[in-house]
Formats: sequence, structure tokens, C-alpha cells
Amino acid sequence: MASIKYPLILINFKAYSQSSGKKAVELAKVAEKVSKDTGITIAVAPQLTDLALVASQVEIPVFSQHVDAVDPGSRTGHVTLEAVRDAGAIGTMLNHSERRVRADEVDVVVKKAEKLGLVTVVCANTPEVTAAMAALGPDMVAIEPPELIGTGIPVSKAKPEVVLNSVKLVKKVNPSVKVLCGAGITTGDDVAAAIKLGTVGVLLASGVVKAKDWEKAIRDLVAPLLK
Repeated sequence: MASIKYPLILINFKAYSQSSGKKAVELAKVAEKVSKDTGITIAVAPQLTDLALVASQVEIPVFSQHVDAVDPGSRTGHVTLEAVRDAGAIGTMLNHSERRVRADEVDVVVKKAEKLGLVTVVCANTPEVTAAMAALGPDMVAIEPPELIGTGIPVSKAKPEVVLNSVKLVKKVNPSVKVLCGAGITTGDDVAAAIKLGTVGVLLASGVVKAKDWEKAIRDLVAPLLK
């Protein structure tokens, strides 16, 4: 199975126009530059339409934003794990608050991904859901209160108890599962706070994608991890 070194900064490109097409490659290359300069693992999750292009242009980990719990075949409009693997992704995100899926589908994807050697990052909105997702055995779970996503108000500071409780519950349910936190993450201080709460890194989007200077924004995120 593909491996990830921690701490991890995972940048979700979402469907923002600022990170689409050629701009997706440009942003991924900036992330790769900072990763090589600092030794910190920075991964990216471009739109599905840009997945193969981005993966072919950079050496940092590339994730799919979503996959469907289906096998290859007559599945018009679906995205399979095999397809994202063939596109060059090392794994996939799943169950983001903007792309919810049922728990039974998460279970299918996690089990299949393990067989295919792909990494899974399953998102959750509460500590209880985070624990439930951890019970399914993904590589990582990401706690993201949806009300803070895109606000610039970091969960690691605004609701530290949510992150702490998620970490505690995951350790009880499945200590092999790593915890990320997201929602409102924009600065290195936010990342430092997340690490202190017991996570192995962060999942973020607009804090980087919408920044006027991508490199400056990413370097600020990793700065506390270099001390």
C-alpha cells in the first residue's frame, strides 16, 4: 500500500475556478516545491477532471476527491477506485460534507482500497461520526465541522474540544487510524494547534486555493512543523 509520511498537509482543490485545469497543475507544482524545500508531506486533491494531468506532473501524493462504491463496468458517470489508481492517485478522500455517502458505501470503498493498495481519508462532521468511520478501518479520518468550512475560523481553535474528542474516540475504536482536522484552517498557527490536539495534520481548501500568493500561504502552513 502507498505510504504517507506525517505530519500531512492535504490541500483539497474542490471545484474552485482558481484551481482548475492548467491552474491545478500550477498549484500542485507550488505545493511540490514547498514540500521538497521543507521535507513536509504536502498532498493535493484536484478535481476529477484534472486528476490524471496533475498526477503526471508532480511527485507529491495526489488524492481523488471522491470515488463511488462500484466495480468497473457499465457504470456511466461513476468513478471507480481502479480509475483513480490508473490516473496516478495514491488514494481518495471520501464522505466530505459537500459530497456525503452512506456508511455502507464507505465500508465498501475502504475495504477495496486496502486490497488495491490505495490510501483512504474519510471525512466526518462530529466526534461520534469520526469514531464510526474509524471503525471501518480507513487510513485516516478527518474531522470537519461543516459550519466552519470556508469561514477562516479554524476548528482547532474555535472548537478544540471537537478535535480532542475525535482523537480520543478514534484511539478507543481503532488506534491505527490517523486523525486529520479541517474547517477554517488558514495559517501555520492553526496547523500547530491541530497537531497539539493530537492530529497528524490538516485538510484544507480555500485557505490555500483562494490565497493571492499560493507559495506564501503554503509556507506559512508548514512553518510551525519545521521548529
